[in-house]
Amino acid sequence: MTAITVSSAISSGRSQLVNTRQRSLLMARLRVLWVLAAFALLAVAALLRIAYLGVVEDAPRGMSMYQLLLPPRGEIADRNGVPLARAFPAYSLWYNPAALDDGGAPLVKSPQQVARELVRIFPDMDVQDLTRRLQSGQPGYLRRRVLPEDANRIQEIGELALEIPQETERFYPQGSMASHVLGYVAADGHGRVGMEAVLDKDLLDPAKRAHPAVLSLDLRVQGALEEELTKGMLATEAVGAAGIVLDVDTGEVLALASLPAFDPNRIDAAGQRNMFNRVTNQVYELGSTFKPLTVAAAIDAGVVTDLSRRYQANRPLEIGGFQIRDSHTIGASLNVPEALIHSSNIVTAQIADALGGKALKRTMSDLGMDQRPFIELPARGFPIWASGDWPRLRTMTVSYGHGIAVTPLHLASAYATMVNGGIWRPATLRKVEPGKAAKGRRVFKASTSARMNQLLRMIAVYGTGRNADAPGFRVGGKTGSAEKPGAGGYRRSTLVSTFAAAFPMDRPRYVVIAMLDEPKGTAASSYQRTAAWNAAPIVGKVVPRIGPLLGVRPDDTRDIDLSDLKPLVHGGVE
Repeated sequence: MTAITVSSAISSGRSQLVNTRQRSLLMARLRVLWVLAAFALLAVAALLRIAYLGVVEDAPRGMSMYQLLLPPRGEIADRNGVPLARAFPAYSLWYNPAALDDGGAPLVKSPQQVARELVRIFPDMDVQDLTRRLQSGQPGYLRRRVLPEDANRIQEIGELALEIPQETERFYPQGSMASHVLGYVAADGHGRVGMEAVLDKDLLDPAKRAHPAVLSLDLRVQGALEEELTKGMLATEAVGAAGIVLDVDTGEVLALASLPAFDPNRIDAAGQRNMFNRVTNQVYELGSTFKPLTVAAAIDAGVVTDLSRRYQANRPLEIGGFQIRDSHTIGASLNVPEALIHSSNIVTAQIADALGGKALKRTMSDLGMDQRPFIELPARGFPIWASGDWPRLRTMTVSYGHGIAVTPLHLASAYATMVNGGIWRPATLRKVEPGKAAKGRRVFKASTSARMNQLLRMIAVYGTGRNADAPGFRVGGKTGSAEKPGAGGYRRSTLVSTFAAAFPMDRPRYVVIAMLDEPKGTAASSYQRTAAWNAAPIVGKVVPRIGPLLGVRPDDTRDIDLSDLKPLVHGGVE
């Protein structure tokens, strides 16, 4: 009995052990199944989400890694790839009165003390202005473009309300150079004034901002033009200056300068005042620079066929109670080459009178002088242009650059037309690929252009443009010294002095315009205010600097043939 009981107990123990193992195995299997079910549920949820995003919801607007590596605004470069405008990481000084967020004063120190410490870091800032802004309790920028070392000094002040966020700023590596072409980027991230405004959409487009926007400018030419204009402006104490270098065959602007300039890296009150573009937006009566255009129109129309014909030149022309006179008596009579060499109003007016107002007006219109200048910049001045028929007096005064006001860019395009074979093309600030120049329109016959190239060269060799005649570069051009209009008539004490030139005249490639606004008679200009003494020398210095850069090297063995015109100049010339 005892043996049976023991055997039963052993069997029962074995059964319980088996049941425990089975329950453990079952529990382990259930746990594995729960884990697998959870993963399956997550996988199904992920697949459903992917399907929803792919079928129902629009694709996300996030940027790719390639787009994230792009600058927030595209670069601008000159025709040779030199950067003119680019984005770069920078610090700013932001005033945040709510930084402490405890209801107390936003500054530990007094606003006056904080302002004084900031001025020690930034001497160009004003203590009173900073104090007023700190006391106002209004958040905002105190300064943009803070250098890293200055950011460290700001932190040493120990004010939590002075925050230094890192931002992406627009940087102009060349400073104020070509500022009127480039413009600037405002705090809202959009371009203003120049090509920054024109190209704004493209510069922000992720599909386009990977590649720089290439302009027609040549930074080397731009630098030379600005430097010589600045020297001339300071030497003659002029209130401003303007200049342009234009490719006569493509219309590309290789340099465009308006002085005083502004620094697009820092737009202050002075910068705002200097943003006005004298080349494209300001219209001037450009005086005697119009005389070659008048002669070209007369030759083209067949009104002037004999350049040896002489016109009276020692008596003022009486027209409707108005007298047209020269600055001094040149001779009893002058032919066309002599009239241009000596810049005679009297002879030019007679030529225009023979041509007639209708024909002269049509030529000026064909040269674009009845419209805003053709260029991409938003600032483009409308000419002062007499509508309707031009009476006799108007025709005569326009012939020598009075009674019509245009921009220096108008003049540059007109001279390019006159010397390039007679084709007018719009100016452009975009680089033109070879063979892609605008077709343009014919204004002068090729034969007229060839004759004008001779006459322009003679002015620089024998006439008022001698100070622009850079040896070896075969410069041709015309001076223009026009009194500025004012209340009650023209102001004799204020002139706009201009020299319009092209080179090399045996195969014209570039037009150069230099203009000084209200130059004074100083020692640098031999105490003369006229263009022959102040604007012409600027061109004479610019051309030798830019010629070799543009593939035009000095060559004293070459020149345009003047042999048929030399005998026409009084007494002949050697």
